[in-house]
Amino acid sequence: MHVKLVRLLSNTLLKCQQGVTCSRLQYWRQYAATGKKPVQRTVMGSWQMHDYGGPEALTFSSTARVPRIHSPNEVLVEIHAASVNPIDVLMTKGYGKDVLNVLRGKASPVSTAAEFPLVFGRDFSGVIAQKGKAVGKYKVGDEVWGTLGGQKQGSHAQYAVAGLNEISKKPPSLSHIDAASIPYVAATTWAALVQVGELTSGNTQGKRILVHGASGGIGTFAIQLLKAWGGHVTAICGTDGLGLVRDLRADVVIDYKTQDPRSELMQMEKFDLIYDTLGKEKTGYSIDYLENWKGGKFVTIASPLLPETDSHGLLPGALKWGADLGLDILKGFREGKNYRVAFFMPNGRALNTIAGMVEEKQIKPVVEKVFSFEEVPAAYEKVGQLHGRGKTVICVKP
Repeated sequence: MHVKLVRLLSNTLLKCQQGVTCSRLQYWRQYAATGKKPVQRTVMGSWQMHDYGGPEALTFSSTARVPRIHSPNEVLVEIHAASVNPIDVLMTKGYGKDVLNVLRGKASPVSTAAEFPLVFGRDFSGVIAQKGKAVGKYKVGDEVWGTLGGQKQGSHAQYAVAGLNEISKKPPSLSHIDAASIPYVAATTWAALVQVGELTSGNTQGKRILVHGASGGIGTFAIQLLKAWGGHVTAICGTDGLGLVRDLRADVVIDYKTQDPRSELMQMEKFDLIYDTLGKEKTGYSIDYLENWKGGKFVTIASPLLPETDSHGLLPGALKWGADLGLDILKGFREGKNYRVAFFMPNGRALNTIAGMVEEKQIKPVVEKVFSFEEVPAAYEKVGQLHGRGKTVICVKP
């Protein structure tokens, strides 16, 4: 028995040196101390898709393989809660599949079978179950929150692998349910307002910002971030979101169902930044209310890049998108305005900052509804209606 144990420990140490995972070592230490071999989980519950067909094509597997760490900078997270975002619903219909398959390294001119099964879900809150050799900041058992890149297998499963750039420590004051509602909208808004919009905690004071889609998950987070930094926020939303948006301290709220946003905006001072969360076909008119020749920026996260590549193919779609974007930028330049596009990207450093703001009560989670892990298709159906007031969250581990 002792010879066998030594061999097992040696093999585990070798894998640790290769950067696979060091957490197995603690299991074998337990084996040495107790004489009982601990059980390592190899299968998990996971909501999967085997062909594009919308949320109704989601299927549950109780025998999906627990994903493996392949990089020394990765961790395996036991998911306690995850949220459903509109992008997840779109991806079940094949949204962005050509671009994402290139990023996955699975693009094929003959077959797309290699990309399946797919697991969706971007953000999560959970506990580190294993870690790679280079992960020194975290230990097994740490509570973390994060958001996964769009090309990765997602968080609507009991386990997911995340890179160090995709996670940070969960704010201690938040439950996993509340924590899972924030990372995706935080990373998306950070990319738009900070990295592209060039706003910071030091330069936002007094600036006038217009937020479209203000009562959704992204809008409610953006309002809180901007108000924490001293911005003056005008928010556009529907009637049933007015109370929520006002509670988040938006300075001016426009009800697009009972008011004419154009008429209302015409009576206001012009804006330093406009945050488009819906798409230019719905919000493009508002660029007329942006400051001219003073660095005003129209920042959209609803880029037509993925729809164009879906409709016209990877290269023709990208070229068409590039040409249209160039025209928008040129038009804005002629009028003294900046038209810019932001893309979601995981950002662990931003989550560190947001965690601090959560602990200081500057940002709070806005959760509209919680579904059990068994109710994932119902959660997708709700989010697909596109009238969310805050976030929809899945409780993966009660």
